[in-house]
Amino acid sequence: MTCEIIFEPNALNAAARFLEEDPAGLAEVLDAIDELAQDPRPVASTPYGLDIRRLRVDDYRVLYVIESEIIRILVTHLGRTAWLGDLRHAENAGVVRPRRVL
Repeated sequence: MTCEIIFEPNALNAAARFLEEDPAGLAEVLDAIDELAQDPRPVASTPYGLDIRRLRVDDYRVLYVIESEIIRILVTHLGRTAWLGDLRHAENAGVVRPRRVL
């Protein structure tokens, strides 16, 4: 069974931005999204609330909704996660991250 994949305008705008910044990374994300058509709940995805799932692809995250009645996958958000290099740069610039207290 194949699902239809639909992108929200905000997700398309983010993809256009990432196309300029990181075309290879965006290609990997779009390949992973294409695979959702065959398997909408891959092992790499996790539930994110009641109706939303989150898929991580390297430094990127995709939030999507599975509409089971019509078998459509609605990609609602495409973003990049902060990576350790950004955090180290912030600390070197004098920005201190709060430490978790156990």
